[in-house]
Amino acid sequence: MKDEKKAPKLRFKGFTDDWEQCKLKNKAEIVRGASPRPISNPKWFDDNSNVGWLRISDVTEQKGRIHHLSQHISKAGQSKTRVITEPHLLLSIAATVGSPVINYVNTGVHDGFLIFLNPTFNKEFMFQWLLMFKPYWNKYGQPGSQVNLNSDIVGNQSVAFPTTSEQERIANFFSELDTAITLHEEKKQQLKCLKSALLQKMFAYKNKSGDPDVRFKGFDERWERHMLNDLAIFNPKGTLPTSFEYVDLGSVIGVEMISHKTISKFDAPSRAQRLAQVGDLFYQTVRPYQQNNYLFDNKDNAYVFSTGYAQLRPLIDGYFLLCLVQTKSFVRKVMNACTGTSYPAINSQDLAQIGVNIPINSKEQRLIGNLYKVIDNLIMLYQQKLDDLNTIKQSLLQKMFI
Repeated sequence: MKDEKKAPKLRFKGFTDDWEQCKLKNKAEIVRGASPRPISNPKWFDDNSNVGWLRISDVTEQKGRIHHLSQHISKAGQSKTRVITEPHLLLSIAATVGSPVINYVNTGVHDGFLIFLNPTFNKEFMFQWLLMFKPYWNKYGQPGSQVNLNSDIVGNQSVAFPTTSEQERIANFFSELDTAITLHEEKKQQLKCLKSALLQKMFAYKNKSGDPDVRFKGFDERWERHMLNDLAIFNPKGTLPTSFEYVDLGSVIGVEMISHKTISKFDAPSRAQRLAQVGDLFYQTVRPYQQNNYLFDNKDNAYVFSTGYAQLRPLIDGYFLLCLVQTKSFVRKVMNACTGTSYPAINSQDLAQIGVNIPINSKEQRLIGNLYKVIDNLIMLYQQKLDDLNTIKQSLLQKMFI
């Protein structure tokens, strides 16, 4: 049986050689980027330049694989930084510390990154190892302070390397897994864009008659104007059970509940007041521009929502009402009625007085609601698959590296 320190827990068939422990500085020349100063001076930047300027925001947005950059550095700026013109592996040492990067475009690298020059390792293999190791850089920071990495610390980090062929096999496997994750993310984003576009068309009015731009075939009745309190009962009273699942602000993201906690009514905060019934719509009244609103459908347990939500018991199709309150036009009306700047909020009484247009025909309401329900379910399905793939990847990173 192999020593655990010389071989990972999980390997591809046919590979049996011990992994070699080696310091990173012996596998690449590690140098720090450089930044022109003061960085705010516009002379360092030029939109017409073919050399980009890499920022940590680009790393976050592109998941560490840089294929395009929105900011570009001028000739003068290039003389004050390190310019790379071939694919390179980098590591962030400022802001989001320890994030690995593979850069594929011409770019100037500022001093918040280290560059691995002339590496003798497979770049993709090392990229995945650095992803696995990212939490462990915390040992170089004091409790409560930011981690402080530099080329010496990173260069002296010991890493176990397999043979070149095994590095390539591992690199290809994780690259394919990352491609699958990216495809799922793209499909989810496409569905979200489709939903947004349909909301704009199916709830946008081409004239003052109240007729939307796009409708299902066979419906031509004029939409009616109503106040929101005509369409739902606001904040119905209920007696709290002895214990329940508590849903606070932050527990709903988009139209999905992501968390809740079991609590006794004797230990519950005073804001735990809204006892949910299947079909109730919970509208986030604090920072409503976030559009975190939930149509409750759990029959198994007692749930109580925070008073940070207005509770609407729909008198029309519930999913149609959820779609309506997600539209940009409705959000604008709510924001105009809000008080406060840092934490704009609307009270239930003012929310109830907002005017909206709805179809007279309840069948048209249901068709619109069902359409968005299907799209939302697909979005959640892709999110679940993404969560599963990311969980699998994290597990494999721990098992396939030392």
